Amino acid sequence: MPDQRVTLRKRSPYATRRNAIRKVRTPGGALTVHYVPKKAKTPRCGDTGQKLNGIPARRGRGYAHLPKTQKRVTRAYGGVLCGAAVRDRIQRAFLVEENKIVKRVLRQQDEAARKAKKAASAAEGGKQRKGKRVKSAAAK
Repeated sequence: MPDQRVTLRKRSPYATRRNAIRKVRTPGGALTVHYVPKKAKTPRCGDTGQKLNGIPARRGRGYAHLPKTQKRVTRAYGGVLCGAAVRDRIQRAFLVEENKIVKRVLRQQDEAARKAKKAASAAEGGKQRKGKRVKSAAAK
């Protein structure tokens, strides 16, 4: 049951999270009600879930009233990802590119070795084939 000494200002009498009140005594000695707004959660990194440093916690349109410099950090993905996540993405992209280069070089080396082997076998194998053909033709 709500406190008998105060009168609620809104029409909702239920003790919900949105309807929290704080009793305040005015300088005139009267006891009035202040409605406490819900606490905002700090924004979190999309990858790691860590709190984003340098960005204030606001609710709803609260970010619309902030200047742009307070809504983000001056970095790639500032205000969306934390610094560690950005660093991991950069390293992963670098390693992926390195892996592509290594694969390309190995493929080129493999093709060069295959061509050299084919050329060597063609130089030696041509004589053997002629010999085999001659033998098989002579046998007939």
